[in-house]
Amino acid sequence: MNAVEIEQAITDLAAQPFDPAEFPYAFLEAFGNKATTIKRLRAGASNKSDLGGVLQTSNIHILSCEAGQVTQTLAALKASPATAKGKAKFILATDGTDFEAEDLTSGETVACAYPDFPDHFGFFLPLAGISTVRQISENAFDIRATSRLNRLYVELLKDNPAWGTAERRHDMNHFMARLIFCFFAEDTGIFGGKGKFTETVAQMSARDASNTHEVISTLFLAMNTPREERAAAHLPRWANSDDFPYVNGGLFSGSMDVPTFSKIARTYLLHVGGLDWTRINPDIFGSMIQALAEDEERGELGMHYTSVPNILKVLNPLFLDDLRAKLEEAGDNPRILLNLRKRMARIRVFDPACGSGNFLVIAYKEMRAIEAEINQRRNERDRRSDIPLTNFRGIELRDFPAEIARLALVIAEYQCDVLYRGQKLALAEFLPLSHDNWITCGNALRLDWLSICPPTGTGVKVQADDLFETPLDQAEINFQNEGGETYICGNPPYLGSQWRNDSQQDDMDAVFSNETKTYKDLDYVAAWYLQAARYCSTENADFALVATKTICQGIQVAMLWPLILGRGMTIFFAHRSFTWGNLAKDKAGVTCVIVGVSKRNIRPKRIFEGETIKEADNIGPYLIDMPNVIVQKQALRSDALPIMDYGNKPSDGGNLIFEDRESVDIFLQKHPEATHLIRRYVGSQEFVRSTARHCLWIEEEDLDLAMSIPPIAERLARVRALRMASKGKQSNDNAKTPHRFVYTPHRDGSALVVPRVTSENRPYLPCGFVDVGTVVADTAAVAYDAPTWMLAIVASRLHQQWIATVCVRLRTDYRYSNTLGWNTFPVPTLTEKNKADLTRCAEDILLAREHHFPATIAELYAPDKMPADLRAAHARNDEVLERIYIGRRFKNDTERLEKLFELYTKMTAETKPASKTRRGKPQ
Repeated sequence: MNAVEIEQAITDLAAQPFDPAEFPYAFLEAFGNKATTIKRLRAGASNKSDLGGVLQTSNIHILSCEAGQVTQTLAALKASPATAKGKAKFILATDGTDFEAEDLTSGETVACAYPDFPDHFGFFLPLAGISTVRQISENAFDIRATSRLNRLYVELLKDNPAWGTAERRHDMNHFMARLIFCFFAEDTGIFGGKGKFTETVAQMSARDASNTHEVISTLFLAMNTPREERAAAHLPRWANSDDFPYVNGGLFSGSMDVPTFSKIARTYLLHVGGLDWTRINPDIFGSMIQALAEDEERGELGMHYTSVPNILKVLNPLFLDDLRAKLEEAGDNPRILLNLRKRMARIRVFDPACGSGNFLVIAYKEMRAIEAEINQRRNERDRRSDIPLTNFRGIELRDFPAEIARLALVIAEYQCDVLYRGQKLALAEFLPLSHDNWITCGNALRLDWLSICPPTGTGVKVQADDLFETPLDQAEINFQNEGGETYICGNPPYLGSQWRNDSQQDDMDAVFSNETKTYKDLDYVAAWYLQAARYCSTENADFALVATKTICQGIQVAMLWPLILGRGMTIFFAHRSFTWGNLAKDKAGVTCVIVGVSKRNIRPKRIFEGETIKEADNIGPYLIDMPNVIVQKQALRSDALPIMDYGNKPSDGGNLIFEDRESVDIFLQKHPEATHLIRRYVGSQEFVRSTARHCLWIEEEDLDLAMSIPPIAERLARVRALRMASKGKQSNDNAKTPHRFVYTPHRDGSALVVPRVTSENRPYLPCGFVDVGTVVADTAAVAYDAPTWMLAIVASRLHQQWIATVCVRLRTDYRYSNTLGWNTFPVPTLTEKNKADLTRCAEDILLAREHHFPATIAELYAPDKMPADLRAAHARNDEVLERIYIGRRFKNDTERLEKLFELYTKMTAETKPASKTRRGKPQ
């Protein structure tokens, strides 16, 4: 269950008659507990309560009590030995009239009337396994409002199916935006009285809802009619009042058509209006409400929450930290404070993938807070803000989120005015809304950003009529930012190359094709990075965008970053990998990075990693303190370390392969003379999971024998036909030798095998030795006749981090490469003692694995199940190897990478790229 579904279940529970015996089970069921779990609790099998209540281990202790005994019961629950023994995180007591609960971890409490406990559902979200930030618990209203609006939206589409079509979807979305404004306005004093809009709809519409749409349409018309024109509009008395002022801004202009309401839809409307909309938080509300309009997203309603702390990871180092520092430096100096206020009035914040406006709203509110402090220090508390909404610009592909973004900013402006200037002044200046439109609806990768957010207030090329009716355009605005700064921010869509549709691929072509031919494998988000770099390289602007970490790893670095850094840009801050999560239960968030880029030489440069901040001389494209060096493929190593190749490639359509041992045994029973023609065949899967495949391996001297065996001759004939029909040159060239693999680096003898694809969740790269005669498939890398100490290097944390950083990613997996991973990996000159020490470490690792036979590599290296002795063997190996590098263990992975890149920079400076190439095409 997601947060919205839980809220609905809790609301439904509170509306039912209170049943003391059933309440604990119903409460747990509302938070997603399965029927089998509830059944076991009822039966007492898992109920550990010592007070006659319900205690779910490691979760909650609930007790229904006699009237008036709630506080005493909560104290008893807290003192209960069973509560402590069962490691309960929450305690809850209720008598059906009052409701009290406590989070035993944080000490926070809830005390309210029983019917109001759904208002606090966010307090209990951890019961559903939803890891949530504090803002959600404190702003649970936004989820409640989203849930109610969703039920209304779905019901209206059920009654008005035409409004769900592409032709009318904009009308439906615009109608919902109007409703949201009305609910906010009626509870915040913008309309004549609290709840006035909802109350009027309830009074003037029939109970059967037959005229509900007409009542709402009339109210919309009133809000679109100036006072001096109302007499001519012939509005009824109940609508023609000061309770419903002229709103303007295009929100109520155009069609007054309203979808028809069923009795159920009318009830939902009144329920939505019954909420306290003074509690709306535009920071997060928009990102959830936009899912209403998307059929594919509505199933995950409430999960689309972008946390304020994550947004501030972008905005703070981009420009807010600097503004706060300047405020601190200004002290109470009125002149310096005035200059800072003037500077802020000219700052533009531009989000070219703004969605429902989260980044813009947070930026606006944070800047208003700084401005309010300036005004307070200058004794100008009632001063009207100098920060115009029109300086917060965005581009959004879909029209409904674009409307919600504008609405969220309008609401944020009003809330800030109330907070910093008082409600009287806020109301006096709020209406009518301005026609200025600062959010463009369109494709950001096909629009000219300079026309959307120009370097001065004039010259805006794209024009439109008003604020809320601009599905494709934007108004001409003479905003006051001459000589000001522009900051580009946001969280554009990520989309790896395999997930893009044709239109999105065309977008990539439009952005990259004039600059480079190597961009097909870039993530979609890279297009925003290049567009932002183009903008910032010519204007007084910096940018910081969220992206998947893959744009700073592997081959994407070489594709993207020369195009950015080559424009004279530098990375001035970076957040290394972190999770950009959501509200979905047990749903992993995307692992992201944030990169801040400027053409100015901003100091200090900062690298954020978790809670730590490191100042850097330079931040390279791999997001560590290093020069702007990009790792390139090398055909051979530049030192004397062993050669790593990739395995033997069959290109046979499966005809040279036996998929299981049983098929080999059946074949050899009929043709025992072929025994020495069949060898064990090991690729990534076989090595990691200890499964067995075999292959035909036919040397030239055995070809006549092979051809004399009919099943083999038939297989070879099929290989020949397949290679002749292939479009690949390598297969064509080897059609005349169907008995041989098309690429055969194989040598008899032991070989070190490294799977070419492995999960990033494994603590170390899986690798190991295979027996003499085993044929290694091209799904693995291989080093023939490798010394034992080579395993100690490949299986180290150092090498894993290098591969994770410089090699290609296959979704979230590492893709091992001999030319990009092994051949570039810096290794200090090893003494004989070093090699002897590493040999012992490698042997310890192999012995630890052997101790757990028949456990597979996959089982041994599962992150949470790695045996202690194997983990200890790897730790010893890491220590020995790292002491060779720096004389001690590295503190963390960042320090490991910094040292490796330092050595790589020296290595590439001292040697020329190898011109000699090996047979076949290296990977």
